[in-house]
Amino acid sequence: MSTPRCCPHCARLFVPSPYRPLQVVCSQPACQRQRRADYHRKKLVTDSLYRQVVRDSQRQWWDEHPDYQKQRRQRHPKVVAANRQQQHQRDQKRRIERLVRNNLALDLKASAAGIWQLTPQGSDLDRNKLSFRTSIDFPAA
Repeated sequence: MSTPRCCPHCARLFVPSPYRPLQVVCSQPACQRQRRADYHRKKLVTDSLYRQVVRDSQRQWWDEHPDYQKQRRQRHPKVVAANRQQQHQRDQKRRIERLVRNNLALDLKASAAGIWQLTPQGSDLDRNKLSFRTSIDFPAA
């Protein structure tokens, strides 16, 4: 009998099949699905013929099912709404990241307090806006 091994996907111990002594992944369906996906991903990168066959197969399927996306969107309006909301959030994040990369902030005086120019959400923001950080003296309480 073989010694138990640890599955790289679920981290459970398993005994390899006597028919597959080099078995690395346990026989749980989720782990086997992950093993096949890993193999497919690696094969796409390393084998150009395999990649071409997969591409041709996908193209053939899409040619045979031209209205698939339209029908799927009609059948699942909640998914469409969720995707639209997520895309809106991704676009907003991308806009903010672009603004952060294009803005310059100068710290004129080292201070715990500062004044920053803020704009309302959704307003048109100017690129390359120069903002200055200045100190504020607060009266002692």
